[in-house]
Amino acid sequence: MISVAVTHRFDGFTLDAAFDAPAGVTALFGRSGAGKTTLVDAIAGLIRPDSARIALGDRVLADTARGIHLPPHRRRVGYVFQHARLFPHMTVAANLAYGRRDATDTDRIVDMLDIGSLRDRRPATLSGGERSRVAIGRALLSSPDLLLMDEPLASLDAGRKAEILPYLARLRDEARLPILYVSHSLPEIAQLATTLVLLEAGRVVRAGPLTDLLSDPALVTALGVRDAGAVLTGRVTARAPDGLAEIAISGGTLTVADPGLPVGAAVRIRIEAQEVILSAALPVGLSALNVLAGTIDSLHAGGGPGTMVRVRVGDAALLARITRRSAVAMDLAPGQAIHAIVKTVAVSPDDIGGMGNGGGAGRDNPTGGC
Repeated sequence: MISVAVTHRFDGFTLDAAFDAPAGVTALFGRSGAGKTTLVDAIAGLIRPDSARIALGDRVLADTARGIHLPPHRRRVGYVFQHARLFPHMTVAANLAYGRRDATDTDRIVDMLDIGSLRDRRPATLSGGERSRVAIGRALLSSPDLLLMDEPLASLDAGRKAEILPYLARLRDEARLPILYVSHSLPEIAQLATTLVLLEAGRVVRAGPLTDLLSDPALVTALGVRDAGAVLTGRVTARAPDGLAEIAISGGTLTVADPGLPVGAAVRIRIEAQEVILSAALPVGLSALNVLAGTIDSLHAGGGPGTMVRVRVGDAALLARITRRSAVAMDLAPGQAIHAIVKTVAVSPDDIGGMGNGGGAGRDNPTGGC
């Protein structure tokens, strides 16, 4: 359990944020200027806030009221910055050895991040994704009790992000340490996080399980209308020669482009709200392969022409973004039976991530196809 309460005032901005997060990956999400980096810098001990109480389990890292402020080197916190910040004059092996506390973990971490073949190279010869993996390895080899990652993929292009995301999923599943992950990319967070902390203007708007917050229509404006979408969990039950796979979820089965994960793999699937169509009657003669029977849980009209509809499907929830005109014409209301339609091609392999047993790192086709 991570417990954080920080207040800090500077340059016309006040950070006043508090949250508790369980084990796993906790994502700090918010627009630029929301206070994400300031908050993780305070947790790392890189700044001394006006007031703070920061605890990792029973170990107190800072408590202004008790005069406790551990310096960074005593906090046992690993920090991965947006830019890898590797030492350019050192080989990868030397970078990994810098600050290493426990040599017995070296081979395990090198294997997990697949960087063994890079040991003799220097940072200038590495790709962006390779540099990021080495930076993560260096942070892990300091044997931290907590890993902070401040937008580690922000400087990478889409291809490099797709390359490194499976390794981050594997890190989440195998490293067995709490991770605070800063990002302004909702699709990225949807693949990795288990808990979400939503920051706005220096304050915590909401904090809780990722699946609950992403499917809450009331948070769509804060999260971003274009990126709004729910995350469902399921398990791969079949893979077909035509490039499609079936995933069993609570309340039904989804047919999607094959993400390259083996039958039996546990997965999480992000479905964008704008890709969900609603039908009061069971539709027939559609090209879409996914029709899920559900019940309307809630509706939330935005400031524009749109309405967000939360649909309960089994124990899971979907979001559908439709026009207010359609919601009125269909006379939609909570408790109403409804059918949610999702086009198979609307869910890309990048929207599907592995969970457990190595996460997404075991994909045999990580980039997918048309």
